[in-house]
Amino acid sequence: MNRRTRPLLAAVALTTALLATSCSSSGSGDDNSPSAEDSPSNSPVATAPGTPGTPSATDAPSTPATPGTPTTPAATGTPSAPATSSAPGTPGSTTAPPPSGARWQPTPGLAWQWQLGGGVDQSVDVPVYDIDGFENDASVVAALHAKGRKVICYINAGSWENFRPDSAAFAKALQGSDTGWKGEKWFDVRKIDQLKPLMAARFDMCRSKGFDAIEPDTIEAYNQNSGFPLTGDDQIKYNRMLAELAHERGLAIGLKNDLDQIPALINDFDFAVNEECSQYDECDRVAPFVKAGKAVFHVEYKLDADQFCGKTKSLGFSSMQKKLDLNAWRKPC
Repeated sequence: MNRRTRPLLAAVALTTALLATSCSSSGSGDDNSPSAEDSPSNSPVATAPGTPGTPSATDAPSTPATPGTPTTPAATGTPSAPATSSAPGTPGSTTAPPPSGARWQPTPGLAWQWQLGGGVDQSVDVPVYDIDGFENDASVVAALHAKGRKVICYINAGSWENFRPDSAAFAKALQGSDTGWKGEKWFDVRKIDQLKPLMAARFDMCRSKGFDAIEPDTIEAYNQNSGFPLTGDDQIKYNRMLAELAHERGLAIGLKNDLDQIPALINDFDFAVNEECSQYDECDRVAPFVKAGKAVFHVEYKLDADQFCGKTKSLGFSSMQKKLDLNAWRKPC
């Protein structure tokens, strides 16, 4: 389950995130940080990226056959202006759209880095990066590509955020209850006709910057206190719409959490992003992605790596421990 979408934990998570942003975005100032050998600059257990999409011997799952989480506005800073990045072909766009049929297919066991807070630390030697689509321009993506990385574009697809540069484009009628995070309100995902072009513009931004894939956050409003009478069918239709938008642009897309709907949506999504399945004893529910030959990019926040790595590596997950503010610090399995 998404730490962002657990109503009972939202207040605790927000407090923790706000406290975390007062520390260095590199994580090096945290009194509870592991030793220097686990810091991003030293690339713990990272291996040469090789060919992204094909696990190396080090990163391969033990049993091959068997995460929203964005930071708070204070952690992300001021978004880049949408005029230079919100649509392909706009001035400043330096990356051509990927050719049709060339969509990336991330396979199980790929090591990854997930950083949504602070300037991206590009020194982590892993084949996959997941970074904020608004906060990073095409030059960051190009630099990571030059190092052989694939790059996932984090976008909030399920709730309105008042600090995004396109926030005024979302009508008040689309905005429901607070998510529990400052400045965020759930979308009425039933209104696909209004949300689809807005999401298409965001996905176009990701494509124009050269990203390889999309991580859409907060896409399980139907089981939250959204302020709307949403059903599971409403959510499935909306999530499939997101997958279609990504695939039309040659981009892979991951199913973020939404465990209950994995059986219905696994064929529509190219990989999974999961938060805290070990803490809540839910990892077996995400395992069908690995069985289908699709990567599961997984993090835990409260558990130490030695408390979950054995289990998740046996399932073929790409797992690591992260801090709640998702800065550069990581402790991979």
